[in-house]
Amino acid sequence: MKLVEELKARGLVEALTDPEIEKALEKPTVVYCGFDPSAKSLQAGNLVSIIVLRRFQQAGHKVIALVGGATGLIGDPSGKSAERNMLTLEQVEENKRGIRDNLSRILDFDGPNAAIMVDNYDWYKSTSAIEFLRDIAINFRVPQMLAKESVKKRLEASEGALTFTEFSYQILQGNDFLHLYDNYGCTLEVGGADQWGNITAGTDLVHRMRGKTAYGLTFPLLLDSSGRKFGKSEGNALFMNGEMTSVFDWYQYFLRAADADVIRYLKVFSMKSLDEIAELEAQMKADPESRIPQKALAEELTLLVHGEEGLKKAKDATSALFGGKAQPGEGSKMDAETMLQVFANVPSAVASKGDVVGKAVFAVAASVGMFKSNGEARRMAQQGGLSLNDVKVDDKRVFEESDIVDGKLAVLRSGKKNHFLLKIQ
Repeated sequence: MKLVEELKARGLVEALTDPEIEKALEKPTVVYCGFDPSAKSLQAGNLVSIIVLRRFQQAGHKVIALVGGATGLIGDPSGKSAERNMLTLEQVEENKRGIRDNLSRILDFDGPNAAIMVDNYDWYKSTSAIEFLRDIAINFRVPQMLAKESVKKRLEASEGALTFTEFSYQILQGNDFLHLYDNYGCTLEVGGADQWGNITAGTDLVHRMRGKTAYGLTFPLLLDSSGRKFGKSEGNALFMNGEMTSVFDWYQYFLRAADADVIRYLKVFSMKSLDEIAELEAQMKADPESRIPQKALAEELTLLVHGEEGLKKAKDATSALFGGKAQPGEGSKMDAETMLQVFANVPSAVASKGDVVGKAVFAVAASVGMFKSNGEARRMAQQGGLSLNDVKVDDKRVFEESDIVDGKLAVLRSGKKNHFLLKIQ
């Protein structure tokens, strides 16, 4: 299957500026996508763009990730109802480093077909206002700019409060395409459907100034089955940086994908073939309770973004919180930081090391308020229903110093799902 056909089959083509793009891609092509450095990490929503670039790279095309150091100082009005806060140069530099780290986990920046990361601030920082107006802006017509969907929506949403700075964004992005055409031979830009106006500004500029054909490809904005923007978890963005969004929360987001969404997500993000995805869909229909496609999606994307260590940590945490599946004597493999993230919303108490070490585990559980009495805690332990760090304990088991994870925490559990976080001072 040709690349564009594959992208279409996976729901990754919204529009093409020219149907000839499919023929053009029969030869190695330079393709770029822009990323806004508004934070020190990209989000799950950016994954669509990155995966598309990855597919182009794996098909033998040269890919460029453009970080908008200059345009990020202005803010893209596309899809926004209010003007974005402007960043400082120092913030942009910090954010660029984080974005490079995100991208390097998914794109190959080494080897004969290495990806390239560029910053448009490098070619705008020495451009004067006169040069910009005379050499670049003169090629744009105001009626055409006003007709762009992103501009019209922003004008409607803000009751006309669109600044000239935001209005000029499409000029800058159009010129980015021209710069990449001149310096890297780039002839294709890809982006979300909300970038159509900015992308066509670039294809038009290349044609007007160089007399050559440049192409654009957009993919649909990814929404879940309820119409919510993909990558938003309980009102919060899902970041690719493990310090901003824990590996556990990242894994759980995909593991909780609705049946109505998961096959679509697999087509968009997974490197599995469409036949393999069809098999996962058949398994879901035959046994929906097993959530086999969700597990496949969560494992693949956690491995992709956070590596083997991150995936293991997420699976251990999931087992400890929901499964209680650790083998006797195996225990939880979580560190204290992960435990705090996983058990942030369970009952907790603070105790000194002297109040814990050397005491019967059931007695400790009772003393911190997990049970109403020693007798109730002892019976739970005798019946095999009390666990310490995901390992069942009897009424003779004594709390050891080695049970305190990183010298800070321990997790008690009664039954299958009643967890209690013990913070040790």
